Amino acid sequence: MLEKYGHGGDVLTAAELYGGESGAFLDFSANINPLGPPPAVLEMLQNALPAVIAYPDPGHRRLKALLSENLGTDSSWLTVANGAAESMALLLLAIAPRTVGIVEPCFSEYRQLSEQFGAQVLSVQGTREWSFRAGVEEISGLLEKVELLFLGQPNNPNGVQYSLDELRVLAQKAESYGTYLAVDEAFIDFIPQVQRNSLLPELLHYRHTVLVRSMTKFYAIPGLRLGFTIAHPELAAAMTGKQVTWSVNGLALLAGEACLRSGEDYEQRTRELIITERALLRQGLQQLGCDVPPGEANFLLCGLPAPWRAAELQTRLGRSGILVRNCAMYPGLGPEHIRVAVKGREDCTSLLRQMGKILAAGPEVVSSARGRY
Repeated sequence: MLEKYGHGGDVLTAAELYGGESGAFLDFSANINPLGPPPAVLEMLQNALPAVIAYPDPGHRRLKALLSENLGTDSSWLTVANGAAESMALLLLAIAPRTVGIVEPCFSEYRQLSEQFGAQVLSVQGTREWSFRAGVEEISGLLEKVELLFLGQPNNPNGVQYSLDELRVLAQKAESYGTYLAVDEAFIDFIPQVQRNSLLPELLHYRHTVLVRSMTKFYAIPGLRLGFTIAHPELAAAMTGKQVTWSVNGLALLAGEACLRSGEDYEQRTRELIITERALLRQGLQQLGCDVPPGEANFLLCGLPAPWRAAELQTRLGRSGILVRNCAMYPGLGPEHIRVAVKGREDCTSLLRQMGKILAAGPEVVSSARGRY
């Protein structure tokens, strides 16, 4: 199985399974900005290499100051972490919940981290009718039963948002129940501001709501790991108190500063590219007979036409040098589901062309995961 460690982007496992060099795959299994990092970030990293002899700032002060200015939030509300996953881990350590709620299908780390820290996980499931979202009534019922609930906004792997009114209802319910609501906004930067549903401007009203964000996806620096949370200062301080000193390395902090200074042109070009190419990719997948909900992020959930299964298509694409995410293991989805990242026109055309050839040839019994590259 390509998802040996539970996530996409594992090109080393792909090379073991399918042959070839790990750097030669066309990787649609990881949802990273197809433009790559802002040029100024790469230049800064090259120039900053001598800085590895110095310890990073354990207080993340310069990055927090820039984030505070960028978000319009006091720095006391911010906790910088080694990726969004560490942000979630710090939240779990600070709250120490006995029960955690999730809305499936969702990012696997919600369950994995919660169980890793000893919490019982309860869930509700979204439906295809609602693009795999769950109803506010169901989520509200779950909020009453747990001490912490994770909610993707937009959610991974289906890429859809909840409305602002729905988020307000959930945040108000969390306040009344004394439950913490962690809204995972790791992919929200890919959505234009006017279409973005976030409680950030209203967070002062919701002491129990936490926003989790990632800088690795939008700015294409997943190898450096950088994320942060926005939460009431008391909770932010509790999270910081659980953090290992220097968990965020110095180059990641410098890269974060450079990302925030990259300017509106990079951000605008990214969003325009994602909107255009996502629409074309969805159209192309639908023409191949796939069921594709209208996601708003930089990836698409795709139900393959019967009798195809995700595992076989993933293997056959992998043999041809293309990686997709098998979503059959997501609770709430079926064996026919894959997820594909939105990339540039040439790469998306290559994926559609190769998928078309494979689907036209029909499924076969796969005797081995290893094949020629």
